[in-house]
Amino acid sequence: MKRDSRLSSVLHALLHMAERGEPMTSETLAQCMCTNPVVVRRTMGLLREAGIVASSRGHAGGWAIVADLEKVTLRQLHEALGEPAIFAIGNRNETPECLVEQSVNAVLDKAFADAETLLLDRFANVTLAALVADFARRAAVRRLQKD
Repeated sequence: MKRDSRLSSVLHALLHMAERGEPMTSETLAQCMCTNPVVVRRTMGLLREAGIVASSRGHAGGWAIVADLEKVTLRQLHEALGEPAIFAIGNRNETPECLVEQSVNAVLDKAFADAETLLLDRFANVTLAALVADFARRAAVRRLQKD
């Protein structure tokens, strides 16, 4: 089953944008992310609607972060992407009148709901600023290792 990697991709793009500190074109972001510029534009459009990024045209144009990195959380980004399904697994629903299926689904529904709540709560406590700081720390360590 295919995984939805849009949140990971968006975070990848946003960290590149934060590091660069100037607008980045869809083409440049697509190269960073090994994807198509159309995918970048479609995804960034969702973030623009959420007030996280803006786009500008022209020679120095491109996508830029306009939101406060301290205030943007992973949960907000997840919501901006349309709240894709957290889990690729789900219940069997071929025979809803079956008591075994009802029992299994009740237990699984509760477990899925609990796990999703826990994950979304964690997403709400991680900001873009925290990710940018972690990336900067890792980059500094790598530079030291190369020297």
